[in-house]
Amino acid sequence: MPETAAVAAERVAAVRAFNRFYTRRVGALAEGLLRTPYPLPEARVLFELGRREVTDTGALRRALDVDAGYLSRLLARLEERGLVAREPHDDDGRRRRVRLTAAGADAFAILDRRSADEIGGLLAGLGEERQRGLLTAMDTVREALGDEPRPRGFVIRAPRPGDLGWIVHRHGALYAQEYGWDERFEALVARIVADYAEHHDPRREAAWIAEHRGAPAGCVLCVARTDSVAQLRLLLVEPEARGLAIGATLIDECLRSARHAGYDEIRLWTNDVLHAARRLYERAGFALVRAQPHHSFGHDLVEQDWSLAL
Repeated sequence: MPETAAVAAERVAAVRAFNRFYTRRVGALAEGLLRTPYPLPEARVLFELGRREVTDTGALRRALDVDAGYLSRLLARLEERGLVAREPHDDDGRRRRVRLTAAGADAFAILDRRSADEIGGLLAGLGEERQRGLLTAMDTVREALGDEPRPRGFVIRAPRPGDLGWIVHRHGALYAQEYGWDERFEALVARIVADYAEHHDPRREAAWIAEHRGAPAGCVLCVARTDSVAQLRLLLVEPEARGLAIGATLIDECLRSARHAGYDEIRLWTNDVLHAARRLYERAGFALVRAQPHHSFGHDLVEQDWSLAL
């Protein structure tokens, strides 16, 4: 078997194994889901109807991705139990609308509560980092298979314990991956972060973490260069979070803080290969004031100083 075919077969087997694991883990094959009389297909119908007051059967079919005949049989069984009611559409007698009865609403409430309790128990057995990793992995699977992603929002917050270490780690790993920079760059970042942690003046200096989907996705520091000049340092955005305006928002937060602290100017140091970051600096109003070749982090680079009057 050719290597590419072998790899494809291994990947197919891995996905199938995951499917078997997950259906067993959530009890999808049990006679009744979550210790109720309803097998998974009927429970899904109750859940979808529980999220809506009344819905068109066509919309319900699309939400469940089942054919009309199968959905009709599911609804008939639930109707026989007094859990759903079907009625003609107000505007078109050929179309049918469906809703939960009072008994159906009670059944939905039991399913919903037991599902939340079960998943809550599953998550409670994981640490914070593993919970975040699980949610990120689930989002990756959904998006890779064409599902609509969750809202792509983010929050900007102050660092929490462990975040400064994350800044060092992600700079070292990401710049090695994207630019081939060696461990001397990570050492430089570690010195900057250590100096900030030990000596920063909270009245005039600050750091921010951008959090996306429950995990750090970006960072920036605003520190004093002189009494009148601030310095923007260590701007970073994770690859999977780029395109959300996180970098521009972090820069804006840094500028706002520097103005509030009374600085007259803000500067930053970067290298010419960081094209995306340079575009962000230009859009924020920074101007290039100095460029000079140097050899650092295992590469020939051109260092740059940028400045913005506040």
